[in-house]
Amino acid sequence: MAKDAETKRAGKTRTARPEPVQLLTPGGERVHHPDYDIDVTPEEMRALYRAMVRARRADAEGVTLQRQGELGLWPSLLGQEAAQIGSGHAVGDHDHVFPSYRDHGVALSRGVDPLNIFRMFRGVTHGGWDPAEQRFHLYTLVIGSQVLHATGYAMGVTQDGADAAVIAYFGDGATSQGDVSEAFNFAAVYQAPVVFFCQNNQWAISEPTERQSRVPLHQRADGFGFPGIRVDGNDVLACLAVTRAALERARQGEGPTLIEAFTYRMGAHTTSDDPTRYRDAGELAEWARKDPILRLRTHLVDNGWADDAFLAGVDEESEQFGTRIRADVRAMPEPDLDEIFGLTYGDDHSLVTEERAEFRAYRSTFADASNKGS
Repeated sequence: MAKDAETKRAGKTRTARPEPVQLLTPGGERVHHPDYDIDVTPEEMRALYRAMVRARRADAEGVTLQRQGELGLWPSLLGQEAAQIGSGHAVGDHDHVFPSYRDHGVALSRGVDPLNIFRMFRGVTHGGWDPAEQRFHLYTLVIGSQVLHATGYAMGVTQDGADAAVIAYFGDGATSQGDVSEAFNFAAVYQAPVVFFCQNNQWAISEPTERQSRVPLHQRADGFGFPGIRVDGNDVLACLAVTRAALERARQGEGPTLIEAFTYRMGAHTTSDDPTRYRDAGELAEWARKDPILRLRTHLVDNGWADDAFLAGVDEESEQFGTRIRADVRAMPEPDLDEIFGLTYGDDHSLVTEERAEFRAYRSTFADASNKGS
């Protein structure tokens, strides 16, 4: 009886799933959309394909290195390549990106040295890179806080009168955080030039999306007074088109947009997670048939825009890329842990000085590093 009542309540409140914007079907067929159609040359599509394969190879190396003890943690992007590469290629030179911690594809599209990402997850650096160089902020591990930071930065862009926009990346789980709601409200009230790019990969660790929200996530924008749109997150062309339009809208002073890229996390939440404990294998197989890289490859091959030589060349380039990452990560020097205490405050601090002394005394109780293994 209670279960019937719960089902009835759910039926009354749950909203039907809207059709996402799509320009490339799972079978690789090009389709058109009345509002978000774009012209993409074969050369541009080959570049998008190469970028997705490269991102997947770097990601696979991250998982392997962590399993072998070379990294402390790794959050995989597997399955989300189209969402990240498509949107990342829409970002302009003067736009600023605020990523989460899984956005390795976006980082690569902005020209961030991949080793800077690996240094962070290896624990040999505090941040990894200078955000000003590629206009790409540091990874944010606190769920959702970067969305509020991005909104504040976008408000500053408006005050400066700059011809630029800001894009913030976050997952479906972050939409339950108060920081995200606050960011939506500030952005709407101040017409901030910011695009909120939510990668809805269906799982906030072990919680499915339907247990987080009774309505599709992009519809939350309605309550704050700005547009929201759902895009096929496994369609790199659609992600490119929708993000490009939203960023242009922001630059023109028309305010924020919420994009929900409907995709799927094919791997674990991070390498410390076991998704087999909460996820059905059939669901995984269903989404594997929607693979974003296979989708674009099929389209390229069917139209004669990519042959075996091109595909093999991309695979070889990506393999070399992964091999270089592996060698360079293993060759990274060990950090001087004493430096941690010197980068906490700008000036000397008595408590930090005390803690540094305690740490040095503790470290002195261990055998010298040169004697390890002897």
